[in-house]
Amino acid sequence: MAENKELNVSKTRQAIAVTVVILVALIFIIRLMTMQIVEGESYRSYLTEGYSVTKTIEAGRGDIVDRYGRPLATNVVCYDITFDKNNIVKDSENSVILELISILEENGEEWIDNLPISKEAPFEYTGTETARTRLRKHLDLAEFASAEDVVFRLKEKYGLEEMSDEDFRKVAGVRYEMDRVGYNYMTPYTFAKDVSSVTINIISEHSYYFQGVDITESYSRSYPNGDVAPHIIGLTGIIYEEEYANLDKTVYGMNDIIGKSGLESAFESTLKGKDGKMKITYDAEGEIISEEIIEEAIPGATVVSTIDMDLQRVTYNALEKQILNLRNTAEAGKGKESEGGVAVVIKVGTGEILAAANYPSYNLSTYYEDYSELLATEYTPLFNRAAEGLYAPGSTFKPVVATAALQLENITARSTVDCQHVYTYFTDYQPTCLGNHGRINVRHALGYSCNIFFYEIGRIMGIDNIRQYAYYYGLGEPTGVEIKERIGQVSNPDWASDNGINWYHGDVLQASIGQGYSLFSPIQMANYVATIANKGIRVNAHFVKSINSHDFSEVLYETPIEILSDMQMTEYTYETVLSGMLQSSQDSSGFVWGDFGMKVASKTGTPQTTTKTVNSTFICFAPADDPEIAIAVIIEKGWQGYTAAPVAKEILQYYFGTETGNTPETEILVP
Repeated sequence: MAENKELNVSKTRQAIAVTVVILVALIFIIRLMTMQIVEGESYRSYLTEGYSVTKTIEAGRGDIVDRYGRPLATNVVCYDITFDKNNIVKDSENSVILELISILEENGEEWIDNLPISKEAPFEYTGTETARTRLRKHLDLAEFASAEDVVFRLKEKYGLEEMSDEDFRKVAGVRYEMDRVGYNYMTPYTFAKDVSSVTINIISEHSYYFQGVDITESYSRSYPNGDVAPHIIGLTGIIYEEEYANLDKTVYGMNDIIGKSGLESAFESTLKGKDGKMKITYDAEGEIISEEIIEEAIPGATVVSTIDMDLQRVTYNALEKQILNLRNTAEAGKGKESEGGVAVVIKVGTGEILAAANYPSYNLSTYYEDYSELLATEYTPLFNRAAEGLYAPGSTFKPVVATAALQLENITARSTVDCQHVYTYFTDYQPTCLGNHGRINVRHALGYSCNIFFYEIGRIMGIDNIRQYAYYYGLGEPTGVEIKERIGQVSNPDWASDNGINWYHGDVLQASIGQGYSLFSPIQMANYVATIANKGIRVNAHFVKSINSHDFSEVLYETPIEILSDMQMTEYTYETVLSGMLQSSQDSSGFVWGDFGMKVASKTGTPQTTTKTVNSTFICFAPADDPEIAIAVIIEKGWQGYTAAPVAKEILQYYFGTETGNTPETEILVP
């Protein structure tokens, strides 16, 4: 019985095997008949008449220009080396790649290589963990696979076993990149971008050897005025793998260029443009017989910034000159230690930022070549101090407290506080003033920057009222700028509690003179003083004036002026604060304005950064009787607020074309 049962099982298995063979044979027969009869015509057509592929026509990236249309970021036509799989000789990729690399190296040029393996043996992992994980996955290796395992698999996969380590690494980087970006008969591969005419000529002269290698036209980002506001204009670069995962694959390819920072990033969708499509038909030998544009490429729109290129340069130069002057001539502890600095110029009433200079800085045109050097340079030239730097305002905050006290009717222009150098209201905390001013009103308290006056009125009002008016002025609030900014905060018990800090009654006093935990960006401070000049109406600060079509034939968008807050400042409050800021231009920085032919309303500040150094902060607007522009200047470790004033003076001289002369005598505007 058992033998019969085994015999039956064996016969059944044989029957199943025969059936499977018959089915597979039938499938092949049916497929062959389909190819010969149903699809035969199309295959014959492919072999005898050729074939067609659709390729992308790259759209030009939109320009970024200054407020007068002068170019800050634009495009230049460049030439790339690409591989076309339709025409390349079979199994010749490795030798062609090596020969191309040799040509590029001889001419000091680079090619695309994103393989996260060191360039020299012994080979080790490089790059991000995301890139390394993607590589191992591509090679069907375990997550714990070593760099040695990866090298072995790369050699095996791409037929590189007989190559030297140096040649292996070069070719493997290209072959891996080809696979990574989906190189196939429909998708060419960009081997190198923006190559020189010398390289192009060499390849063209040896075209018989470089079959399937094309020279294609594309665009390269150019910064004809790369030293102008580089932190604001921003940079472009090749898309990182982690970025690509979140991008629309129908819009971006893996080797596309994308905005990385500044306006280039903020207006990426506007600047990008829309790629077109071209149908290319080849004959049976792979020669192109026709090209047809199916869809025209649409270039990106033009971003018209609010920046005045000439004023930006004047602002930067004035900032640099003053910082270097302090380093070279000031005494130790009195500005000689000056580090970086920043100056922001904003148009009163519109919020247009005319200049935003960071010192030290860099040039967009040479950013990638200079990158390593920039990282090693003192005082962080790559840091955007204007938007992302946070600074204690020091006494430049006092107009906030004065405004609040006047608006809330805690004081009048005639109210006085007795300054005897030491504030004695509290027994356990008695901060001091730099002077001994006696009975002093708000006008002179702003002029002489009397701490005692502001300790007292700050204590009377309380921190909540101070915070409220700081909000009206936009301090510790988003400004509206289109680029990345840090917000900072007004010193307050909620922030202290959230950060595990005890809040004491003395903290209110420190907040009243711009110390404590208050930190603001220079753009906030410039917009704050512009809000004073605009009689308490705060509008959105912005770097973009409009978006225009590429040929400027149409305005697609204009940045609206938005009222972000309105404290309903009374004329009495405005005139009183103005009189104090005019007094400050005489008492605190009068040596700067002695020969200036225009009234300037200003306030100095000397916020302490360490026990030994203080920053120099300065705010102003002009003309005082009909404000047009407002300025904030900060010099890190600049010692006194007035040391930043010469920077503002040079800016105003350029903007108004002011000749030196006698400054009109400051009037007492409030009786």
